[in-house]
Amino acid sequence: MALRVIFAEDNYLVREGTTALFRETEDVELVETVGDLPGLLAAVEKHKPDAVLTDIRMPPTHTTEGIDAANQIRIKYPKIGVLVLSQYVEVDYAHELLKEGAGGRGYLLKERIADIDELVRALREVSEGGSVLDPKVVESLVARRQGLADSPLARLTEREREVLEQMAQGKNNAAVAEALFLSERAVEKHINSLFQKLDLSEEPLVHRRVMAVLKFLRDS
Repeated sequence: MALRVIFAEDNYLVREGTTALFRETEDVELVETVGDLPGLLAAVEKHKPDAVLTDIRMPPTHTTEGIDAANQIRIKYPKIGVLVLSQYVEVDYAHELLKEGAGGRGYLLKERIADIDELVRALREVSEGGSVLDPKVVESLVARRQGLADSPLARLTEREREVLEQMAQGKNNAAVAEALFLSERAVEKHINSLFQKLDLSEEPLVHRRVMAVLKFLRDS
C-alpha cells in the first residue's frame, strides 16, 4: 500500500524536484505539497497522512517551523510520522526534535532527497513509529558524547561504534551487516556487547533498538 505523504518546502525548485521524484515511485502517494507552517498544519488536519516530510525552515519566520510542526502534530496526531529536512548538520535541532521522544521522528539532510529509495524507506520507518537520523548527524552526536570523559561511549570498540551509528539510522541487523560487510551473527554479538556497555540491556526489545540508542545519544 502506498504511503500517504504531505510535503512542506518553501523553495519552489526543491519542492517541484522532490515532487517529480515521488511520481517515479508507486510507494508514495503525495496527497499535498505546501510552502509554510500554517499550510502544513492545515493539510495535516485535512488529510491525516501517514507521514509528513518537511523542511526545518519555512515561512513565516524561517527558523524552526519543521520542528514546531512535528511537536504540534505529536500532540494532536501522535501516529503521524514526521521526517524533518535540514540543509546542514545541526545537532541542536536534532536534539530539539527528539527531546519529547524519538518514536515516529526523523532528521535527514536535504542531500538525501536525491536517493528516492532511501527517502521512502525513512518515511515508512517514521510512519511505523520508528526513528531515523542522518548518518552525519549520528556521527556528530557520537563525537559529542565520546568527548565527555565519563561517557559510556568511551568503552565501545571502533566496530561497536560503527554498529551503533548504523542502528541509529533505523537499520535492522541485516542492513547493518550489509553496510559493514559483517555476518548477521557478528552484528548481533556487537549489539549485545554495546547494549551492555551502554546499560541498555534491561530495556524492552523496541527500546533496545533505535529509540533507546537515540535517547542515550541525545542526553548529552
